[in-house]
Amino acid sequence: MHKTIVKVGIVGLGRLGRQHAENLAFRIPFCELAAVCSIDSEAVEQVKKEWNVPYAYTDYDEMLANKELDAIFIATPSGFHCEQIEKALHAGFHVFSEKPLGLYLEEAIRVQKAVNRNKEKVFMLGFMRRYDHSYAYAKKKIEEGKIGEPVLIRCYGLDPAKAMDGFMKFAKKNYSGGLFLDMAVHDLDLARWFLNAEARQVWAIGGNYAYTEFEELNDAETGAALVKFENNKMGIFVASRNCAHGYHIETEIIGTKGSLRIGTVPEKNRVTVFDESGAVNECSDGFLERFEQAYLSEAEEFISCILENRQPEVTVEDGVLSTCLGYACKEAFETGELKTVQYPVTAPAFGSLMRGESTIYDAD
Repeated sequence: MHKTIVKVGIVGLGRLGRQHAENLAFRIPFCELAAVCSIDSEAVEQVKKEWNVPYAYTDYDEMLANKELDAIFIATPSGFHCEQIEKALHAGFHVFSEKPLGLYLEEAIRVQKAVNRNKEKVFMLGFMRRYDHSYAYAKKKIEEGKIGEPVLIRCYGLDPAKAMDGFMKFAKKNYSGGLFLDMAVHDLDLARWFLNAEARQVWAIGGNYAYTEFEELNDAETGAALVKFENNKMGIFVASRNCAHGYHIETEIIGTKGSLRIGTVPEKNRVTVFDESGAVNECSDGFLERFEQAYLSEAEEFISCILENRQPEVTVEDGVLSTCLGYACKEAFETGELKTVQYPVTAPAFGSLMRGESTIYDAD
C-alpha cells in the first residue's frame, strides 16, 4: 500500500470503543479517524463535532458504503463481531475486531474462511495483552529458555465489583457470551501463546454467590476451569466479576527451571499511600487503565501492517482456537461434565491439532 495516511472508520463507541477512537484520532501516526458509527446517535454527534470527524453514522452498512475509508475498526458487543467482520471484508476493507472472534464455533469458522478468502486485506483480532510490555517481556524470557519448558499456567481475571451494574445491563441484552468467552478468553489466548500448545480437555465449575441474577443468564459470577493441553501441560483459570479491591489480572507461568509472575499485586502505579489505613498500594480501576498502553500498541500495529502490507502475528486462527477453548469451558460449566475441545479441520494451521485425543468435526 502506497498511501501515507490510513483512513479508519470505527463502529462502537462504548467504554472501549471510545478509547480506541481516541487512540485512532489523536495518538497514532499516519492514521485518520475519518468516520464513527454507533446506534447511540448522541455519542456519534458528540464525537463528530468535538473531534472534527468527517463522517458520522448510526447505520453500519451506510459506513461501509463510504469508499474514502481504508479500514474498519470493530468495537461493538461480542455478538455483533462475526457479521460485521464479514461485511467489512466483503466491502473491501482492512479489519480490526475486538475479541472474541465469535460466541459460537460455527460463526467463528465462517469468519476464518472469509478472512482467508481476503488474504490481501489485513485482519487483526484484539488480543491486546500480547502487546502489553510486561506480557511481551515474559514471552521473550520464555523463548530465551529462562524458565525452561513451560508446563503450567495460572491465570486470574477479576473484574471490579463496582462495575457490576453496568455489566448486568450489557449481559441482559445477551451481548456477553458468558464468563469464559467474554472475560477468560484473554487468558485462554495467553495460555496458548505462553505454553505453545493447544487445549485438549476442559473441566469447569462456577457459581453465583453475591449476585444471584446471573442464574437467569445461565452464567457464573465467579468460575474456574482446569485445562489439559498438549504434552500434558496444564492451565488453571479463575474468572470473576466480583473483585472488591479493583481490577486484578494476574498470570503465572511455571516451567521446568523456574517461573514467571505478571501482575501479582495489581498496583495502579508505584506510589504507596501512608494514612490511617496503613501503607496502601492502590489498585487499577479497570481494564482501560491497566492496559492503556497495550490498546494503543495493538492499534499502532494494525495501522503499521496496513502501511507495510504485512499481516499481524495475531491471526484469525488464534481467534478460532481461543473460541473453541472458551466454548468448551462454557459447555463444561453448564453441564458439569469433562469436555473434549472440538477443533475444525478446514485450515492448514490446524493440522497439528488433529491427532491424539481431540474430538474433530469437519466445518465444511
